[in-house]
Amino acid sequence: MSWLVGALVFWAAAWLANIRLANSRWSETRAVRIAVPLLFGVTLLVLWEGLVRGLGVSAVILPAPSQVAETFAASTDTLWQDFRQTVFKGALRGYVIGCIAAFLTAILIDRSAFLTAGLLPVGNFVAALPIVGIAPILVSWFGFDWQSKAAVVVVMVFFPILVNTVQGLRETDAMQRDLMRTYAAGYMQTLIKLRLPAALPFVFNGLKIATTLALIGAIVAEYFGSPTRGMGFRISTGVGALAIDLVWAEIAVAAMAGTAFYGLVAWIEARVTFWHPSQRAKSR
Repeated sequence: MSWLVGALVFWAAAWLANIRLANSRWSETRAVRIAVPLLFGVTLLVLWEGLVRGLGVSAVILPAPSQVAETFAASTDTLWQDFRQTVFKGALRGYVIGCIAAFLTAILIDRSAFLTAGLLPVGNFVAALPIVGIAPILVSWFGFDWQSKAAVVVVMVFFPILVNTVQGLRETDAMQRDLMRTYAAGYMQTLIKLRLPAALPFVFNGLKIATTLALIGAIVAEYFGSPTRGMGFRISTGVGALAIDLVWAEIAVAAMAGTAFYGLVAWIEARVTFWHPSQRAKSR
């Protein structure tokens, strides 16, 4: 019970500290913006540890963070192999293929009123299909190796990027396009020098959404068939073997990978679209 009391006291103290930081005059500084979510995350872990230990929760139901950390440290080789299989071979390859295909399709839609009227509604329909229904079909088509996982990822990321890119290409107004025509600029010149730069914030918005979808798609696909490695495979077998601590270790790896992937795309966006008002506001 002392664990529970200590965790609650720490939670209350950290909560008050977070409120003070968020409402302080330094709330807009980079240090405080990092400290507030970091302290909040540590608070959740301490509260989790205290509740599990104080209430005597079985590790089969919910392991303590300390137990998950011990399993993580003892299973680094397995976790690294699963990470490589899921992220590098499945998620990343599918992400790249899906991004390229979505971008090229957006250019075609921009040039064709028929595709605008016909493909986008179909895209919205396909995007609404449950991934657990599509994944087993694609696994049966492409086999149990990384190709089927990449195919699921392509389906997951294609339409968010497509819709955002098409919307971005329509961002320029008629006066800007008329100005390009007065300079005798053709479609490709207008696209490269005017419309693509204006569309970049929308494109990166789709790319950031797709980072998390790519990892989710690869993990879900591994539930329906995989070599004897991969995050989805390990989570599925871990639940069956009641190795819940290993399952949480895999979840932690997936969370860190997704956060790092999103952060990388956001970092590239800040360097490429530094001129955009949203990026200038963040740099203050």
